[in-house]
Amino acid sequence: MKRKIIKIDEGKCNGCGLCVNACAEGAIQIVNGKASLVSEIYCDGLGACIGECPQDAIKIEERDAESFDEKAVHKHLKKREAKQPAPHKHAGCPGMAALSFKKNSTESNAVKMESELSQWPVQLHLVPPAAPYWEDADLLICADCVPFAYANFHSELLKGRKLVIACPKLDDTGTYLEKLTAIFKENNIKSITVARMEVPCCGGIVMIAQRALQDSGKNIPFKTIIVGIHGEILDDKVG
Repeated sequence: MKRKIIKIDEGKCNGCGLCVNACAEGAIQIVNGKASLVSEIYCDGLGACIGECPQDAIKIEERDAESFDEKAVHKHLKKREAKQPAPHKHAGCPGMAALSFKKNSTESNAVKMESELSQWPVQLHLVPPAAPYWEDADLLICADCVPFAYANFHSELLKGRKLVIACPKLDDTGTYLEKLTAIFKENNIKSITVARMEVPCCGGIVMIAQRALQDSGKNIPFKTIIVGIHGEILDDKVG
């Protein structure tokens, strides 16, 4: 029978996993780094996952497909919950894997460092696009986890920059594109630096920032910094 069902464009998908969390029926999973429809009977065709995709990789199409089966979904979710691996063997999103790190404990005469934060608020949901501190600013768009993972965050990343923070996995990112576009468009931003974690789901913050810059019509120097979960900078690139 013909009905509405999702279609995933693997060419656009970056494997961020936001659609997986958005699908209450568990119809989507990440396979080989790409979002994939588990089974047609699990997809209700309502498209709750579409608004969470920063790549515009998911659409609704009408085609021949198996009927949505609510009972099968219930069984599927129960089975998936029962098979959920222990935290140290997490097989889902890499960003949710539970890990422990051993640090070398060394005694030192630590010097108290001052914060380099120069404006408030910092959460992307809260910052006003017309705030005076955006003018002639070097802007740092930062994933929430970066300041905790990177020890020299204040001295190396935040110093001399204005800051907005966001989480592309857990936040409601619906307004982020509009907010960033307005900040870029209405102010003279000198440079944009996006700092993200190495986990795939964190890539969404870069995609949103790039799209916002494109929509603003501005030509602003753009840089991406990728921080590893062990606290090292893995990549530092322009564009």
